[in-house]
Amino acid sequence: MNIEPIDARNEPTLIATKALAVIDIGASSIRLQLAELMSDGSLTHQETLTHAVSLGKDSFSTGIISRTTIEECVRVLKIFRRKLEEYGLTPQTNVRVIATSGLREANNRLEFQDRVYIATGFQIEPFDEAELHRVTYLGIQPYLTGSPDTFAGDSVVSEVGGGTTEFLYLQQGNVKFSRTFRMGSLRLRKIIEDYDAPLAKTKKMLTAQIEQHIQQIQHLIHDETAKYVALGGDIRFYMKLTKREFRPGVLSEVGVDTLGEFVDQVLQKQPEQLVTMYRMSLAEAQALGPALLAHKLLAKRFNNDVLYVADSNMRRSVLHEMAGGFAWSESIRQQIVSSAKQFAKKYDTDMDHAEAIAHFALQLFDDLREIHQLDPRYRSILELAALLHEVGMYVSGRSFHKHSMYLIQNSELFGVSQQNLFLVSLIARYHRRATPQPTHEGYNLLDRESRIIVAKLASLLRVAVALESSRSQRIKEISCKVDAQQVTIVAKALGDISAEQLEAQQSGQMFENLFGVELQLLTLETENRDDNN
Repeated sequence: MNIEPIDARNEPTLIATKALAVIDIGASSIRLQLAELMSDGSLTHQETLTHAVSLGKDSFSTGIISRTTIEECVRVLKIFRRKLEEYGLTPQTNVRVIATSGLREANNRLEFQDRVYIATGFQIEPFDEAELHRVTYLGIQPYLTGSPDTFAGDSVVSEVGGGTTEFLYLQQGNVKFSRTFRMGSLRLRKIIEDYDAPLAKTKKMLTAQIEQHIQQIQHLIHDETAKYVALGGDIRFYMKLTKREFRPGVLSEVGVDTLGEFVDQVLQKQPEQLVTMYRMSLAEAQALGPALLAHKLLAKRFNNDVLYVADSNMRRSVLHEMAGGFAWSESIRQQIVSSAKQFAKKYDTDMDHAEAIAHFALQLFDDLREIHQLDPRYRSILELAALLHEVGMYVSGRSFHKHSMYLIQNSELFGVSQQNLFLVSLIARYHRRATPQPTHEGYNLLDRESRIIVAKLASLLRVAVALESSRSQRIKEISCKVDAQQVTIVAKALGDISAEQLEAQQSGQMFENLFGVELQLLTLETENRDDNN
């Protein structure tokens, strides 16, 4: 996003507060995107560097990233590190290094990560499918308002990568479900190479493979029509090549048949010819035809004569999350919470009870920040644990907190990484009974920081559960007062809350022991009477 010059006589001048960077280790290239966070919270994108690699080709063909490819990646990352240093960045400061399926599927991924860390200091985060879905949805956020007609009904957002295709199905702009298909441009190209198919049969073979994955979509979506929104470097390259311009926040329109004509031309040439014609890397040339053909066939599946293209990529979305302190934006949080509620309903959860506890848990988190001192990003983790803490009752009322942990760990929530889902499951597990112990399964795998986070959030959840112990929703609102040695929860309630006070006294012990304060639950009337006395 470009910032226009501001008249200093009328408005304060925007200044850069810090630099941010994302390095994306993809299946066919490594990309660096640099940005500066401005004083008004906006981002200005400074530089983008790209180097082709064959990481995905190794991983998808043999399951092993070769030593030659590893060293080539190290060489590129050393170059990127020197560029980061020009902006005052180090591997430990405001830099994220993410990797997708090309690394995730490699059997020697740990060896790769260790080699990169030793050589460059970069710690690689393998992005799982849920994280990819989240940043994909985050990338189209501006278009929900900029191109509202496209998202007014049913719509599909799809990004064809080197190893996988990310697929979001939206209704009125809200995520109904998300999937990752093992259909990527490099995987498709490998099929052609394995069979040594002549150019004349290339399109037919690719179409057959893509149609197999489209059949999987048939079982998920019964609607025959939906607007189709394409993401990815290949479709953006096509837009640039055909001199179609992007406008901020507005989707660009492409005729499906016109795209098909270009795909036919590309598939009639060897990748080496495309390298010369379009001045692209060999990896990009190998991916171009399969990726664009997949977009065309997917758009046709939903009976579209046109498809829409968003000028969005994963790196920009990650930069925006970094600028927001890694906390989920409100729009993303709503989608994640909606997914959690669908999951809870699947297991016959008492939603009135769960939502009341979630409400109290969030209020406790907000009012007690000076005590728990947790980053805002953990607020949503607590909310999810509150909504899902009783799903295990579907299995059995006995030890249901352990059943809840298991179900959550083995679930798929939109946008929630496996690491965060693991934290949610443990927080839900400790909402009752025993406090966390070093010998407990799962908890014993956490590092110290994560153990403390789980303990703090679980103690807040226990108090929230106590406030709803009668399952009557008679406590409507709460507020907290914090003194040196005491936390007083003031409840606005309908009726007697003796049962809740007794439960808070018992369940609050973990909170008291953890934070070194006493916990007291009063009604608003009792507090007012005490103040008057």
